[in-house]
Amino acid sequence: MKKELKLIKNDSWLKPFEAAIVGRHQEAIKKESELTQNKKFSLSDFASGYLYFGLHRTKDGWVLREWAPNATEIYLIGDFSDWKKKDSYKLVQQKNGIWEINLSSNQLNHGDLYKLIVCWNGGEGERIPAWATRVVQDKDTHIFNAQVWNPEDKYEIKIKDFKLNTNEPLLIYECHVGMAQQEEKVGSYNEFRIHVLPRIAQLGYNCIQVMAIQEHPYYGSFGYHVSNFFAASSRFGTPDELKQLIDAAHEMGIAVIMDIVHSHSVKNEVEGLANFAGDPNQYFYPGERREHPAWDSLCFDYGKNEVIHFLLSNCKYWLEEYKFDGFRFDGVTSMLYYSHGLGESFTQYEDYYNGHQDDNAITYLTLANKLIHEVNPNAITVAEEVSGMPGLALPFEDGGYGFDYRLAMNIPDYWIKLLKEKIDEDWKPSSMFWEVTNRRQDEKTISYVESHDQALVGDKTIIFWLIDADMYWHMQKGDETYVVQRGIALHKMMRLLTSSTMNGGYLNFMGNEFGHPEWIDFPREGNRWSYKYARRQWDLVDNKNLTYHYMSDFDSSMLSLITNEKAFPNQPIVEIWHDDDDQVLAYQRDDLIFVYNFNPSQSFTDYGFLVSPGSYKVVLNSDNEVFGGNGFVDESVKHLTTTDPLYKSENKEWLKLYIPARTAQVLRKVD
Repeated sequence: MKKELKLIKNDSWLKPFEAAIVGRHQEAIKKESELTQNKKFSLSDFASGYLYFGLHRTKDGWVLREWAPNATEIYLIGDFSDWKKKDSYKLVQQKNGIWEINLSSNQLNHGDLYKLIVCWNGGEGERIPAWATRVVQDKDTHIFNAQVWNPEDKYEIKIKDFKLNTNEPLLIYECHVGMAQQEEKVGSYNEFRIHVLPRIAQLGYNCIQVMAIQEHPYYGSFGYHVSNFFAASSRFGTPDELKQLIDAAHEMGIAVIMDIVHSHSVKNEVEGLANFAGDPNQYFYPGERREHPAWDSLCFDYGKNEVIHFLLSNCKYWLEEYKFDGFRFDGVTSMLYYSHGLGESFTQYEDYYNGHQDDNAITYLTLANKLIHEVNPNAITVAEEVSGMPGLALPFEDGGYGFDYRLAMNIPDYWIKLLKEKIDEDWKPSSMFWEVTNRRQDEKTISYVESHDQALVGDKTIIFWLIDADMYWHMQKGDETYVVQRGIALHKMMRLLTSSTMNGGYLNFMGNEFGHPEWIDFPREGNRWSYKYARRQWDLVDNKNLTYHYMSDFDSSMLSLITNEKAFPNQPIVEIWHDDDDQVLAYQRDDLIFVYNFNPSQSFTDYGFLVSPGSYKVVLNSDNEVFGGNGFVDESVKHLTTTDPLYKSENKEWLKLYIPARTAQVLRKVD
């Protein structure tokens, strides 16, 4: 009798779908066996395509290889050939649709620009090689070309085996290099390394999630319309400068994960893969499944071994060549379903096993996670997935897909909905607590109040929902309106409630820790190609005459408290009390007690909670004046519990506190 998979064992409601779950599990095993020829070599060996394809320096010169099964002729063109087809730069067809050219040392030089002319029956076109590792855009013509990158003073990575302290929670600072600077321009890897990394370290985050690394033709796509999957975006600097950035982060104890896009590809033909050799389906699904109906992009054919090879090699490339510590996989929901998750509600388990799922994509994601952790056992993988597919963040051997974490995408949606639809008097702590703890108990999640999604034009950041127009006029200390005071208070409380109930990690988008004003809007025709909103106004948090630093200081103290608790995400969350009429909530994690009063007007004296006997001391208080509060809580007081004969058998006593309106405090049991 075969052993029952842990996914099903953990959740008996999945038993009716055991055949589908086991089938997917077996399909991944079968595909891995096929790709590794019954394990004659490892999955990591299979995923080494970047070492073979693309342009490489050899002992005697250069070699370039591409996979183009539909091509009839391929020429390498560039300055060295006057951008014309020449027989001396003609590729030779090998087996299995592979084309190759060997060149002498003097035929190519560092910095040379190049492309391919790919010919097929009935046509030809200029193409950037699919495996190109350096792609640049001409400042005048805006044309993209591949570039030979082989500098004499190539940067040597110092830290090659970085490992994050696994006893600490994963605290992710989501960031975008280009918009991380104060000036109205595109920021660089060097500027980020010098000016932003120290801020992140000081705040207490131990991981950065870097967006828009893979080259993309349109800056305003936020990096999600990728054209060149192996090329680090040159608009931010050179490959060596990116490696130096990652090294610097590692020296600070900060892990670096990449926002990787394998869910779709840009439609561009010259820069991208859309019609590489006259075959629109070389990399992508045929027919109606080729185009993504919502994203104006193309969907990879995960059923093709060559496509799996391309994407798995891409994962390994970033891990090995740049020493990224893992990935946040974009658009996983879109990959999992034929519908891309559009127009579906996912209200019952049957919705995950009704035959509307792309089993090819499920197999690919499972193998990608196996590969990533084979290459780097300490790697971090996070799934952006909104449908709630069971097992996504469970190990493969348990019947899962192997992600380490899944984003808790319900939480930011809940906070936005609450701010939009409810007045303060109708905020119910029982509902809040349920939402921030509503997850599959055997899967780790990344909790967050808001990511970049909530900051884009067309939406509002949390701080803008809270303060709105008063942000323009009343953020000066001494000039705060009631609206500003309310906004700062709730900004802190929402973040503490979200982060302190994590079961895996916590995420923040850069600048949101201090309530960065306004939205993100990249240069586009509609805003006259302005960079005004594609930057971060660090001077606001640095100016101690403004109130922004209150939120940032609280964020830093909050993270410090969480980080210094051993294995904090693994500590059980025990609800102590909630009263929706009073709008009071309390819960416990180990020796810490978290108390919230969301009531907008009523403070409570001697508000009692039943806790284990002892004395308790306030270790974090949102009402502290250093965080922009009123200072009503005396933090020097040691709170002693009082006995009650009714609860003696339960070993519980009363902890009675003063809890001002719209505040949160954390207490630690000290003896």
